[in-house]
Amino acid sequence: MWRLGIAILVAGSARIVLAGDATSLDALVTEALARNPELNVYSSEIAAAKGERRTAGEWANPEASTETGAKIVKDYHGNTLGDGLLWGLSVAQPFEYPGRVTLRKAIANHQIALAELGLEGFRTALAARVRAAAFRAALGQAKANAASDVAKRFDDLATVLSQRPAAGVAQQADVRIIEASALALKRRPLEGQREMQSAIYELNQLRGAKVDSPLVPPDVDLTLRPLPQVATLLFTAHERNYEIRTRVVEFEQQGYKVRLALNERWPAVRVGPFAHNERADVIDYMVGVGVSLPLPLWNMNRGKIESERARAAKVEAELTTLIREVERKVADAEFIYRSRREEADDLQKSILPQMREAAETSDRNYRDGAVPLSTYTELQKQYLDSIDAFTAAQAAAVDARQQLEQLTATRLDSEEKR
Repeated sequence: MWRLGIAILVAGSARIVLAGDATSLDALVTEALARNPELNVYSSEIAAAKGERRTAGEWANPEASTETGAKIVKDYHGNTLGDGLLWGLSVAQPFEYPGRVTLRKAIANHQIALAELGLEGFRTALAARVRAAAFRAALGQAKANAASDVAKRFDDLATVLSQRPAAGVAQQADVRIIEASALALKRRPLEGQREMQSAIYELNQLRGAKVDSPLVPPDVDLTLRPLPQVATLLFTAHERNYEIRTRVVEFEQQGYKVRLALNERWPAVRVGPFAHNERADVIDYMVGVGVSLPLPLWNMNRGKIESERARAAKVEAELTTLIREVERKVADAEFIYRSRREEADDLQKSILPQMREAAETSDRNYRDGAVPLSTYTELQKQYLDSIDAFTAAQAAAVDARQQLEQLTATRLDSEEKR
């Protein structure tokens, strides 16, 4: 089982090294992007949108009609002058009002753009989730290793004390207290391992593997680097945020729908040849071109025009609201990241080294009888609480950074990839 030296964690090194055949973080992201089953949903949406685009550009099928019957010709006295068959055949091709097909194509093209934006946004969010899960796995292992070291310290001390000759009730009480403390502290490594294992389960699902597949988490760099200024992040979010870009495309698409509704006030024209033959007393042939045009007297498509204009106003209002919401989320996440990063830096540079040294020194001093049991026990627990505070600050900062990455569609966890 791979381990993390707690001295590495508190001494200022930013990299957590995991023994074993660990996959690199970028390789894990690539695998998730290639195998995640949810990608098929977005691919299907793109294919469906392209099918709608093809349908929008196709001509309507021509319409054929025919008629047949008998013709009898009589004079005014009722005498039959002749009889025979009659038949007629006509073909009409519908022609849309100019510009209508172009508008339908534009609407369909925007639907394709929406589907492609959805896929692109999901891929970005998926990569961010994979990196965040890898960070959580490393932090969980850090907590487990730190707690294991302290619990082992209690176990070793309890073993040493139990082997000494009984020196009275006080020594026996100390042994029982230390054994009980060691037993309680063993829950902390399990909590860290549970957090790590939960992150591994999530990584397996994100990369399309079985949830219980064996996986060694990748080596990750937990350096909490400074972020760009909040004004820069807000500008980037305006330009690259997938939800904002989606609403912009929807607003443009709705504009075309309004124009299409206005265009549909005018009906389609049907034009085509016809042939007609009558046989009775004489034989008549008629050939020509027919035109059919509905008269737009009662239905001017006002209801649909009003509906589409109302939807356009709704999309515009939603876009304005979304921009404000994204701005608030960006500012909030940037504040959380900055404050928790400062907290983690303070803990890592001053408090953690001091608490580690105090915990190790109290262990030696207690064995020599220079420190009472209450002080020794409290120092060990406070040291673990400091580790918990440090990992909690890092975890909160990583979550805030992940949210910023999704809001700005920019990778922020490494200098070279900004």
